[in-house]
Amino acid sequence: MTRPRKKKSPYKLRRQGSSKRPIPPPRRTGFRFRWRWLILILIFGFLGHYVISLDEKVREQFEGKRWALPARVYARPLELYTGMRLSAPTLSEELNALGYQKSRQLDESGQWYQRGKNFTITTRAFKFWDATDPSRTVRVRLSGNIVQSINELQPNRRLALLRLPPKLIGKIYPAHNEDRILVRLDKVPPSLSDALIAMEDRNFYEHSGLSIRGLVRAFMANLKAGGWVQGGSTLTQQLVKNFYLTDERTLKRKFNEAIMALLLEWHYSKEQILEAYMNEVFLGQDGNRAIHGMGMGARFYFNRPLDELKLPQLALLITLVRGASIYNPRQHPKRARKRRNLVLDMMAKQDKISQGDAKLAKEAPLGVAKKVTESRFPYPAFMDLVRYQLHQEYDEKALRSKGLQIFTTLDPYVQKLGERVMKRGLRKLEKTHRKARNLEGAMIVTSSENGELLALINGKKPQYAGFNRPLNAVRQIGSLAKVAVYLAALEQNHIYDLTTLLNDRPYKWEDKKTGEVWKPQNYDRVSHGSVPLYRALSYSYNLATVHLGMELGLTKIKETLKRLGIEREFKMYPSVLLGSINLSPLEVAQMYQTIASGGFRIPVRGIRNVLDHEGKPLNRYALSVEERFDAAPVYLLNYALKRALRKGTGRKVAKTLPSKMFLAGKTGTSNDLRDSWFAGFSRELLAVTWIGRDDNKPMGLSGGKGALVVWRDFIKAIRPKAKAPIIPKNIRWRSVGAERMPFIVGPRNTAQSMINYQ
Repeated sequence: MTRPRKKKSPYKLRRQGSSKRPIPPPRRTGFRFRWRWLILILIFGFLGHYVISLDEKVREQFEGKRWALPARVYARPLELYTGMRLSAPTLSEELNALGYQKSRQLDESGQWYQRGKNFTITTRAFKFWDATDPSRTVRVRLSGNIVQSINELQPNRRLALLRLPPKLIGKIYPAHNEDRILVRLDKVPPSLSDALIAMEDRNFYEHSGLSIRGLVRAFMANLKAGGWVQGGSTLTQQLVKNFYLTDERTLKRKFNEAIMALLLEWHYSKEQILEAYMNEVFLGQDGNRAIHGMGMGARFYFNRPLDELKLPQLALLITLVRGASIYNPRQHPKRARKRRNLVLDMMAKQDKISQGDAKLAKEAPLGVAKKVTESRFPYPAFMDLVRYQLHQEYDEKALRSKGLQIFTTLDPYVQKLGERVMKRGLRKLEKTHRKARNLEGAMIVTSSENGELLALINGKKPQYAGFNRPLNAVRQIGSLAKVAVYLAALEQNHIYDLTTLLNDRPYKWEDKKTGEVWKPQNYDRVSHGSVPLYRALSYSYNLATVHLGMELGLTKIKETLKRLGIEREFKMYPSVLLGSINLSPLEVAQMYQTIASGGFRIPVRGIRNVLDHEGKPLNRYALSVEERFDAAPVYLLNYALKRALRKGTGRKVAKTLPSKMFLAGKTGTSNDLRDSWFAGFSRELLAVTWIGRDDNKPMGLSGGKGALVVWRDFIKAIRPKAKAPIIPKNIRWRSVGAERMPFIVGPRNTAQSMINYQ
């Protein structure tokens, strides 16, 4: 029987005295030792690289373009001056539209009150493109719908001009539809910062991004209250979550949040972090528009800038930080009030406000505005024009993200009058004319002197987006084109003047290529023999116009149309002399702008200035003037157009207009009565009106029975000044029958032939 072998022990026995202690084997070095360190190096290297990548992300986002800001579009400011025509109801309406509050105290900006026809207004400060207008208290005295005086109360002095802040009329939102107004921390009411820190992170100025005490305190407070009253995340962590991360609830996200919070605190001051939080926090939803930041929150809930809010309103904004939908004051007023009062109690408990102030604030109403003014912009057609003109210099990304401030030429008062007249006019025409059904219309109103677009009216429902008729309804303009024929003739003043006899007899033209014969007729189906030029234009005789145009030459007429401002390419046929050319109302307005301005090509423009989000000028759309025609022949043309309105095709409608007011214009009617046009102007403004059907079917209205009626009602409502046109130096007068008629003396001016009209 063999004994089993004993396994050798790895330890050697010490032979010292009687005790035998095992001797440990020598420690192994080499491969295992190096592998452990390698693993540690790889782990720390990976973590280091990960933290560095997070650090780059934090700094890039925080220091670079932090937010995509919507472009803000403003109307022209209301400018009050002595002698201005203005009614008390109109001024009240303008102040309400600006969000001014009616109050006798006048203890803060953005307030006004009325006593009789005297208005006392405390204006808001506003940074325009040329200067920053301070807040001031003024008294405006009206008498007989005229501004009698404007006085500033402190200091006591008379003002020649008072410029009120412009009305916000539209926004161009970022792709994700976030809306915000950036605020600077030094402009934020201190009570807002105190309330935010009291509720969300009372140790904000003490921790380095993470707060263990805050987590424990929040847990105990929630446990005691039996519900969620405090959060454990610091303001820095909340900013990281909103600014950099998604809402997913994973361990990785919480880890990233903690690391990025520490990095944020390492790189930036508490004030920078708090300011970023104020601009980033989500405060509500308006359809597909997300409300972010305290600045936009103040506008959305109170229709006021942040610096005008009182303590109760500031506390309500902080209420929304915890849950914008849960504490929405418009939908859950009781819940919002309870939470707001908790905010006030917490501020008092932490000695941010006194107990007395807290009590008064808790008794105050929520003060939320019923209507959200900055979400309803009723000028979609005009906004289309603004976008179109901006795209000439800015790409879509810049418009949607750089927070541009765009100051336009739109006059809300003129726009409102035009919309009212258009709606009433279309209803009236449909009632009084049997064939006039499903009518729509368009109107363009510009300043005769500088081409600024004052109003752009789009049909019966101008506040709704849809087919933009003023810009895109390209229709046959009819007799509106005749002005080019008569202006081309009057330029040749050695041959033609207003009394020159024209041939108004039948005319026939045959197309040599197709053999097609064109035989135009007058509207009344009668030929009038020989007629003076002014009469042919006043009564819009087709035959006289065709004879004159063919005598001048089609090339000459096309050249004149181009010089008037038509940029669209078109082929020239004899029928173009009578208006067989298709243009939009905006293109017609550009054409007649040259006539209304006395022969100067002034581009119709809807934008004045563009600033960046900090108010620094980027682009100024200065007045552009180019002389296309000598003033004398244009004056003769306008004299004939005045007769056309008063004694010619417009006489039946225009007889109700003030006789002292200089008004001129031309009717236009397309084939089969499909389109009704009128382009009319004074020295103050030009208005082009179109009436028709969207399906281009006949509607039975000529220019004099349709568009002119709406234009007349608009002029009666707006009442432009009765300014006579400036008479050129080479114009003289002579008697023609019972009437005095202007004519040109001296050599023919040939300057127009040297002007580049391409």
